[in-house]
Amino acid sequence: MKDPSPVPPPELSDQAPAVSLDSWKEIASYVKRDVSTVQRWEKREGMPVHRHIHDKRGSVYALSSELDAWLQTRKLRLEEEEKEHRPETSPETSENAEGDHEPSATPWARRWLGVSGFAVLALLSVAYLLTRGRTVDATQHNIKSLAVLPLKNLSGDPAEEYLADGMTESIIGRLSMIRGLRVISRTSVMGFKETHAPVPEIAKTLGVDAIVEGSVIREGGRVRVHAQLIRAATDEHFWSETYDRKLGDALVLESEVAQAIAGRVEVTVTGAERARLVAARQVSPEVYESYLKGQFTEKKGNSPAAMEKSIAYFEEAIEKDPAFAPAYLGLAQAYDRLGQPGVGGAPPSDVRPKVINAARKALELDPELPGAHALMGDLHQIEWQWSDAEREYKLALELNPNDAAANLAFSSWLLFQGRTEEALAWSRRARELEPLGITGTTIGWILFQARHYDEAIRELRSDLAVRRDDASTYWTCWFLGFALIANGQPDEAIPVLENALALSERNPAVIGVLLRAYAHAGRRTEALRLLDELKRRQQTGYVPAAAFVNAYLGLGDNEQAFAWLERAYQEHSQILQYIKVHPFFDPLRGDPRFEDLVRRVGLDQAR
Repeated sequence: MKDPSPVPPPELSDQAPAVSLDSWKEIASYVKRDVSTVQRWEKREGMPVHRHIHDKRGSVYALSSELDAWLQTRKLRLEEEEKEHRPETSPETSENAEGDHEPSATPWARRWLGVSGFAVLALLSVAYLLTRGRTVDATQHNIKSLAVLPLKNLSGDPAEEYLADGMTESIIGRLSMIRGLRVISRTSVMGFKETHAPVPEIAKTLGVDAIVEGSVIREGGRVRVHAQLIRAATDEHFWSETYDRKLGDALVLESEVAQAIAGRVEVTVTGAERARLVAARQVSPEVYESYLKGQFTEKKGNSPAAMEKSIAYFEEAIEKDPAFAPAYLGLAQAYDRLGQPGVGGAPPSDVRPKVINAARKALELDPELPGAHALMGDLHQIEWQWSDAEREYKLALELNPNDAAANLAFSSWLLFQGRTEEALAWSRRARELEPLGITGTTIGWILFQARHYDEAIRELRSDLAVRRDDASTYWTCWFLGFALIANGQPDEAIPVLENALALSERNPAVIGVLLRAYAHAGRRTEALRLLDELKRRQQTGYVPAAAFVNAYLGLGDNEQAFAWLERAYQEHSQILQYIKVHPFFDPLRGDPRFEDLVRRVGLDQAR
């Protein structure tokens, strides 16, 4: 029996709960097909039909919401399939069907034609299957990159969103440990959480060969995850599976999903990678929930209140299970953000000891926790402990080569050592892993330090063209100002830096660079006016030494610049991390005082 024409999925609101269809008959009725067709679709086309594998029923079931999504994505393919199954008709065939006017063939001729026709069809079928097998195998072997889209929360309760996001991040984290597979980082995939864009379009944006999508449903003390793999080039669903476990076995479930995906894309996994992929422990549902809520709050929030709330969740998880290493890492990361400008409300000096203690405890409990090694690398780098930072970054990247943040942090370490071309290579690798999170602003800043001014300007202007006047736009303008000045275009830098100054509410650091632009453009009076503003503000509040360093270097007053560089050293200013490469320091190079400063910062030895 041939299938009828495709029926579009029923309209459902976003809040409609998923309906469980508990037999082949119910599933067939829902999609308006016969049972044999539905079974064929499940076998050949990846229709999301599941088995009860943890009880004695052994029966099938499907979720209405997953069927709706599958039907929508497969609609065009089903239409093509119908064309293939639909018999072709023409005036001639219709006429022959009603009565053939040609002389009939003899019985012997009919038998010969039947036998020969069958043989030809058999040969063609074998050839097709062999060719198709080679094509599919070749295509499967080409999957070298993938993105795990945010798992959909099908519980019907928005308050359960933390569970879907947390499991998405955990699966990404496990797959990221495989060196032979490029896995897109969390920030970029989360941008597609509410999107209805076609899978091939998403894959093209992220630059991947395959997409993982799926859903999470929590029912009492159990959690069910459905996941499927879709080939980007053909929009083919070539793997689909459902996992059902107790919430306390959620880490095991995440491991199973990641292992299955790695097996289906046929990526080479080393013994050490497999051990990390498989590693999982039981965790009580209460601990796991507190941990996921802390993670969800920290990732979503951008305020001191949000960080404090996430810290409370992590501490709650630790109180219930003092041996759960991920909770200590979450606590360290939340404290770290609490001390960041523009996010937290605490001085870095107050929170840094808490960051260090929590990160060290996480590594004590789990020495192979890549995020903790990356965070320790950041902390060592801030303290100019360059060898220790290098060691931690390399450990983090060995454990998780797809960690975009660790790749970018290591590129900064290389930049500070003066290894600018290596730094660029690592930063571009980071952008491949985080194509929507790591922008041209980041790459442009490294290009500026590497003295590729034209490229830096192109990257920064391109980034600025797609931005609006948001909180981060001033960074792009500020860095573009640096590059334009260095490229001998101070007049063009002035309006860009004036915009950065307005967006940053007259940040003193921006004032220092704008002063340099005025001075290089021959507008010395305006430059001196800005210097007076910095001095007045210093009398009533804190002005970072780096602002005066840039100001006096811009005015050509090297003696005052050295005085403020010494102040910057006492402040442990971040500007000194760039002392080996920053183009604005060129007038001071060769002076013994400058070489001594490079030595004290610990950057006199090539690494």
